[in-house]
Parts: sequence; structure tokens; C-alpha cells
Amino acid sequence: MFSYTFRWNQAFQALPRMLDGALVTLEIALLSMAIGLVVAVALTLFRRSESRILRGFAAAWVETARNTPALFQIYMAHFGLGAFGIHLSPFTSLLMGIAFNNAGYLAENFRGALKAIPETQARAGRSLGMGSLQAFRLIVLPQMLRIAFLPATNQMVWAILMTSLGVTVGMNTDLAGVTQELNARSFRTFEFFAIAAVIYYLIAKAVTLAARLFAARLFRY
Repeated sequence: MFSYTFRWNQAFQALPRMLDGALVTLEIALLSMAIGLVVAVALTLFRRSESRILRGFAAAWVETARNTPALFQIYMAHFGLGAFGIHLSPFTSLLMGIAFNNAGYLAENFRGALKAIPETQARAGRSLGMGSLQAFRLIVLPQMLRIAFLPATNQMVWAILMTSLGVTVGMNTDLAGVTQELNARSFRTFEFFAIAAVIYYLIAKAVTLAARLFAARLFRY
């Protein structure tokens, strides 16, 4: 028969520590999105380049990021680079793994957004005396970011959830790491992970709502 006794008071007493971990989770997600955004724009330019090497590099990055598990990418940052004498902290390994994944998915989102922008706009910019990069930066890039903004929000939510993989490389300061440590000390698995799941859910919903409100104000016609 079911004999588990719930002890929610013990779990709620640890809530401040879990909320501190949630802040670390959000920090990693935001940093990984910032890095991923910059790299994704570069990959988008590489894919439009006339150089086969740059196009091949961008294609390899995107295909690897989109077709291998996120856990593998984090493992390679932590254990794979360690085999070559490059030792990263759990925080840095998790950040780099998620940023690598974000860059691949965002680059693909940007590729789709570019297809929605008529090529004649860039040509019009060049006819006004702009260089190719200047026309891309001033004309194409703002429209591309606008079209890809909401899909990028989904990637932000995914980045938040991916931070939970950090426990596999010894990360113990984010929400998942703190929860696992509390569980190991008390064996109150259901209570702690139920609260962690609610926190993840609330963070994801808050990010989605904030993005929609931001898009509604920023992208008015």
C-alpha cells in the first residue's frame, strides 16, 4: 500500500535557496541566448557567403546543434574539451553547451526569416550607395529579428529548461542542482522536485508573457 508521508513544510523551508538557484538558471539562460544570438547572426552571414569554407562551417554547426542531444553538447564542452587539456567549470560548460545549441536553432530561424524578406530591399539599399554589409545591417537585419522574435522566445524557454542538464556535469548552484542537493540530503524527492517544476513553469510563462508584451509594443505598425 501507499505509505509515503508528504512533508511540505520541510520543502517550503528550502524555498529561498531554490529561488536563488532559479536566478542562476535565468542568468545562464539569458547569457546563452545573448551569445547564441551573436553567433547565429554570424552563422547567417556565413551561410550567405560566397566562401565554401564559411558555408560549410555554418552548415556543420547548425546540423550538429539541431541533430544531436543537448546533453551531448554539454558533455563535449565539459568532458570533451577536458580531454585536450581545456578544463571548464560546470557553469561555463553548461553555458557554452546551451549557447552552442541556441546558435544553431536561432541561425535556422533567421534563415527562415530571411526568406520572408524580398531580396529587392537589399538591392535597393545598395542602389543608394550602401555596401552589402551596411544594407544587411540597416535594412535586412531589423526585419529579420522582428520576424524571428517570437520563435526566438521559444528557444529562450528551451534554454531555461536545458539548464537542468547541468547536474550531469556537477552544476549545483542552479535550480536543478540545488533541488538535487536538497533531495540527496532529505530524500523528499516528490516535494522538492514538484516545487522545482512549478518554478520552472512560472519562469517559462513569465518569459513568454513578457516577450508577447514586448513584441506588441516594439513591433507596432
